[in-house]
Amino acid sequence: MDFEYSDRTKDLQEKLLKFMDEVIYPAEPVWEEQMEQAKDRWQLPPVMEQCKAEAKKRGLWNMFLPADRESGDTHGTMGLSNLEYAPLCEILGRSSIAAEATNCSAPDTGNMEVFARYGSKEHKAKWLKPLLN
Repeated sequence: MDFEYSDRTKDLQEKLLKFMDEVIYPAEPVWEEQMEQAKDRWQLPPVMEQCKAEAKKRGLWNMFLPADRESGDTHGTMGLSNLEYAPLCEILGRSSIAAEATNCSAPDTGNMEVFARYGSKEHKAKWLKPLLN
């Protein structure tokens, strides 16, 4: 098996590293402060919504969901293989807020994978699509 990173993966690594330096690392202390001041620990701090908007803008959203093995449907995501996604996870793992900022965090990823793989057309429209947005 060829474990060389594809040009696509290398490009995404570069984009993700830049995103981490410019957005995620500067947002970490703000996130901590907003979480400490929050009255509801389950409510997302405003800085997270800003990070999410920037991730979408930079094309770093929903990197986790592979294309369907049978149909090839990507459900509007990048459709990365596990081999392509793994080096991106290594970068995301450098910050406790990066996976959530790119919509690649549990428990949502697991739910999305189940809907993508086993959901009916109606389930996908009702549940998967909103989770991917």
